[in-house]
Amino acid sequence: MKPQPQWLVTLAIAGLLLSPELPAQTVSLAGMLGGKALVIVDGGAPKSVAVGETYKGVKIDSTEGDSAQVEAGGKRFTLHVGDAPASVGGGAASGSDGGRVVLSAGSGGHFVSTGQINGKTVQFVVDTGASLVTLSTADAQRIGLDYQSGQPVRLSTANGVALGWRVKLAQIRLGDVVVYDIDSVVSPGFMPFVLLGNSFLTHFQMNRNNDQMTLDKRF
Repeated sequence: MKPQPQWLVTLAIAGLLLSPELPAQTVSLAGMLGGKALVIVDGGAPKSVAVGETYKGVKIDSTEGDSAQVEAGGKRFTLHVGDAPASVGGGAASGSDGGRVVLSAGSGGHFVSTGQINGKTVQFVVDTGASLVTLSTADAQRIGLDYQSGQPVRLSTANGVALGWRVKLAQIRLGDVVVYDIDSVVSPGFMPFVLLGNSFLTHFQMNRNNDQMTLDKRF
């Protein structure tokens, strides 16, 4: 299930589902244009939205510097330029013991979801072809991961062999489920998502039914 080079365009943000009637929606701030906010909704193209206007259910209440106060999914929150997409209008579908996550596939057949690494929000894409959870240096820096103190490794990329770092992540949260001490690798290449590889997925029993994937925690 390796993403294709066109994944930034073709992947639809699926998120975690509470119910079929209430899909998750992701919102991020790409930049500011005068007093307008450049808003990205569900991974689409940036849209210039003025204060008081609404775009795809996202209303801009105010702007200041590199941030904007917005309303979406019945919530009011602040977006900052460069932050990971915020998930609104949906949430995790989990068992009462916090041991289950249900994901819904996007139009490209990929399972994409907002989650957390060491308490910091990131965007994951499930990748059963990746041995380890893999994140870019940009994401590693953004979440404050001291990756350069990790073990240097050589990685095969589309541009040849590159230097990466193997590190241990303290925790990954997906919905209400938390897994601790996960092996990962940090890659210098551009990646719009963190690859949720087998070092995380092996903690779960995975079942797919059409466009839904259920992860039941095993240990």
